[in-house]
Amino acid sequence: MGLLPVVCKTPTLRGLIISQSHFANFTIELASCVQLRELNLEDNFMSELSKGSMQSMKQLRFLNLGYNLFTEFPHDIRNLSSLEILKMHHNDISGLSCDDFSNTTHLKELYLNMNRITQLQRCITEKIVSLKVLDVSGNLLKANLSALRYLKLTDNEISVISETVFQSLPSLRFLDLDNNPFSCECSNAGFIHWIVTNSQTQVVKAYQYKCFFPVSKRGNLLLDFDIQSCRDSGSFLCFISSTCLVVLTLLISFIYNFLRLHLSYTFHLFVAFLYDSRKRKKGHPHWFDAFVSYNAKDEDWVYREMLPVLEGEQGWRLCLHHRDFQPGKPIIENITDAIYGSRKTICVISRSYLQSEWCSREIQMASFHLFDEQKDVLILLFLEEIPPHHLSPYYRMRKLVKKRTYLSWPQAVQHPGVFWQNVQRALQTGDALTEITDPLTGLTGC
Repeated sequence: MGLLPVVCKTPTLRGLIISQSHFANFTIELASCVQLRELNLEDNFMSELSKGSMQSMKQLRFLNLGYNLFTEFPHDIRNLSSLEILKMHHNDISGLSCDDFSNTTHLKELYLNMNRITQLQRCITEKIVSLKVLDVSGNLLKANLSALRYLKLTDNEISVISETVFQSLPSLRFLDLDNNPFSCECSNAGFIHWIVTNSQTQVVKAYQYKCFFPVSKRGNLLLDFDIQSCRDSGSFLCFISSTCLVVLTLLISFIYNFLRLHLSYTFHLFVAFLYDSRKRKKGHPHWFDAFVSYNAKDEDWVYREMLPVLEGEQGWRLCLHHRDFQPGKPIIENITDAIYGSRKTICVISRSYLQSEWCSREIQMASFHLFDEQKDVLILLFLEEIPPHHLSPYYRMRKLVKKRTYLSWPQAVQHPGVFWQNVQRALQTGDALTEITDPLTGLTGC
């Protein structure tokens, strides 16, 4: 019940047994036991080792501290770099850290059975690269372990084991999981399949493992569980889920990269259609006589030739996107408001116009407006001679040209007066423009 000095009078002493002495909290002096290779301190009432008591035992290979009262892993064991076998069974150790085995890299056998260990960190077995045998039976483990050759996990609380665990156990040869509360459900299907099919690892008494969960299957043999039903339903569900996910991802990517502007355009077209329908039911007037759809490269012709005649001489109110679009509003909204807020739409067509994405949207919307109004609301004005076969890539334009009369500026360049009279007649057809006091302040669209 106190101090127990032990001095190695023989420097070459290789083995020492102090077992079943029943001394509590005694101190062991082993400073001179530099040649000691085996030390057995089993079955005492030891709860700790004096600091530095094993500092000189660099050649110790076997250490038995079983059947004692240790609640923590002895700190001095970290210095035993030659240790090959360590027995810490039947103690009260509840936790281990990676630092406990930082220097014991030559450890081959580790016995930690019959303790209160709840978790064994993966870094522990990764540090002990030479470990061949690990016994942690009779603990409170609820976690999976890493790579070993001999693994004994009997009398624990393991109910489900993922088959992925064994992917990190390439050297496992012996596995003992007897007396664990296994679950006979699809969560264990991979583990059951691994037991039956693997040819490398011997699973001790595998055909005697019994189900503990669920209650309806308690007492049944684990390997009698039908894993085929899990595989069929699970695989099919996984296939359907993954297929739907892939299709959805592709669809979203396609829509985002190729159709997002079209969808936005269609949405605003629908909104404009509803807006225009309500406006016509209430008898509201159009704000402009015509919306002029043109490409920026043709802007000089519009301002030099068209505006002086149509606005200056004939007095029409025209909507031009560079001049009359409302700042800050999305372009699509400005286009829809301009087309549906005008009695007519004049399309100034050139090769640049046909190649412009926004001009294409404008003429699409104008054609929808033509269909909606069922009146002569679209005027096609060609600035260049464009052969019909050059219009083949532009389906909507080709279709409009085939069905409607259009005006050609190159053919009328010698008689511009006749050309503008034809434009005036085209603008005069349809409903008469209602007089408004101030089109600028009354404008809500452009």
